[in-house]
Amino acid sequence: MQTIGICRFSYPGDGGFQVEHSSLQERMDYLYAPARMAERFATFETMTLPPLLAQSDDDFTFLIVIGESLPTPYLDRLHAAVEHMPQAVIRAYPPGPHRKIMQDAINKVRRFDGDACLQFRMDDDDAVACTYIERLREAAHDVLPMAAKHRHIAIDFNQGFIARPSARGLDVAPTNAPYTTAALALMFQPDLRLSVMNFAHMKVGQKMPTVTFSGQDMLIRGHNDHNDSRQKPGVKSPRLTPLDAAGKAHFKATYAIDADVVADAFAALAGT
Repeated sequence: MQTIGICRFSYPGDGGFQVEHSSLQERMDYLYAPARMAERFATFETMTLPPLLAQSDDDFTFLIVIGESLPTPYLDRLHAAVEHMPQAVIRAYPPGPHRKIMQDAINKVRRFDGDACLQFRMDDDDAVACTYIERLREAAHDVLPMAAKHRHIAIDFNQGFIARPSARGLDVAPTNAPYTTAALALMFQPDLRLSVMNFAHMKVGQKMPTVTFSGQDMLIRGHNDHNDSRQKPGVKSPRLTPLDAAGKAHFKATYAIDADVVADAFAALAGT
């Protein structure tokens, strides 16, 4: 069963942002600002990629969608970051309607092989547990009889952490909120050309049957000043506390994330 994860890496599309910009150039200026891009790479390289590289089931595609306008130094660094990740596919698109572009990008890497397709989405500061693909595929086989009766269903692993990286390492808070990316996947019938990006993740329960699995840490939702969802006034911040030694060990074992490596990366940012 093909499994595809998609990550928009600073793609300057039309839509897909909770905070809009007055022009495409203004959006690109915001997305490609050096300080923002430095932080994006720090989270992507130390939080998003390590657990994907350490998956217990490595049969998946990690689709990274970028803009054709991504400056060359950032493009080179992105290619270098996934050089040793055979699952990674980088696709560049011109600006366009967000959902349509993402749907097209996914369908171009989808096999349409007569089997159902699993799709999940993640930002460049999110993470999934090292066992996520394995557990997702197991869950998909469990719910396959139900999936045959519906165009799409959601498989929701809702337990994990909100995490804020900094030069101190990681400040975290546990979460079990439903339908949280990145460990939320949609299962599509074989010939259906819709994608995970056609649905607002918090509203999937209004659009399709859902199955939720809890009791095991499966996700990390990144929290930082550049989160699109944090740009509006009045957004509440979770109460975060620093990882202690036991927490660091848990993150290393569960997510292959080294909090000290995260701290070093952000300390380097502070020194630039």
